[in-house]
Amino acid sequence: MTAIYNFCAGPAMLPKAVMHKAQKELLNWNDMGTSVMEISHRSKEFIALTEQAEADLRSLMDIPANYHVLFMHGGGRGQFSAVVNNFLGDDGRALYLVDGSWSSAAVVEAKKLAGDSNIDTINIVEVSTGKNRIQFPDFSVIEENYRYLHYCPNETVDGIEVFEPLNCQWPVIADMSSNILSREIDVSQFGLIYAGAQKNIGPSGLSIVIVRDDMLMLPSLPQSSIMDYKLAVKHGSMYNTPPTFAWYLAAEVFDWLQGMGGVAAVEQINIEKAELLYQCIDEVDFYTSAVAIENRSRMNVTFQLVNAELDSVFLEQAKNAGLVALKGHRSVGGMRASLYNAMPLEGVIALVDFMRIFAEQHA
Repeated sequence: MTAIYNFCAGPAMLPKAVMHKAQKELLNWNDMGTSVMEISHRSKEFIALTEQAEADLRSLMDIPANYHVLFMHGGGRGQFSAVVNNFLGDDGRALYLVDGSWSSAAVVEAKKLAGDSNIDTINIVEVSTGKNRIQFPDFSVIEENYRYLHYCPNETVDGIEVFEPLNCQWPVIADMSSNILSREIDVSQFGLIYAGAQKNIGPSGLSIVIVRDDMLMLPSLPQSSIMDYKLAVKHGSMYNTPPTFAWYLAAEVFDWLQGMGGVAAVEQINIEKAELLYQCIDEVDFYTSAVAIENRSRMNVTFQLVNAELDSVFLEQAKNAGLVALKGHRSVGGMRASLYNAMPLEGVIALVDFMRIFAEQHA
């Protein structure tokens, strides 16, 4: 059977070693004679799992002691509203930077809850010589007293990534759903980081929240209890029954990452994978990228065929070669290869080889 490489943007592939272990333990986890899905989330065995998961994540990301780590419901979209409800209160204002589809969606949700007058937006994408690039404003001249600044450092749909830190005077909230654990970051530069699990962590439905303790002092709006960060901290992310199987798989992914050498080691592999694919896109006239080099995502490589009439042929032949889920998002078209941590270098090599052969055949 041809090896299958899954380039889906999310839910995305998980490490094979993790999936094999989960398969082996499905009916008998921890020698308990039952699945991890079938035991109490308050049992000593499951509590030990959650404690190890948090310890591993803290180690992987070097999370300071004054930050809480929460395992919550709702994925990334759930945090769009949770952030507003937890931090804006009745009279708070927030600034949202927009660099693509997901940061735009966060603005829509924020305005539903806080109103247009409480949410300011700045589009930070400019087109230079036909390429999308990020251009930050001069934050020092903005005098408004915002509760927080929100942005998405990696836009999966558009293939845009922000690598430089934001030097601003407000707490920074980052939606890192698609690039968490893909590269080293300084957690202390953020007031809160959240991430849907379904890309670099585990299955959909779970979200990770890393929140600085002083953020929890901000006034909140009325909200559901399960999305209340203070309650989540108080109850150890178990105010109600958490998504236990997703938590278990996340714990296994964290352990796998530790075995890979940690985030620094995985980042070097991610750089190699992305550079290999972008090199092919730039060298072969058959393909093109709409993103400026300095903002090209390592996790979601978007590209176009010069002759878009061949898109369906490309996708069909790629699928036959074991390269699946390469179709770009419906809103932008073209192609998208998502290179999350679980994608091995061999998968990218196979894709590049296919792309070069396809270009020669259809030039």
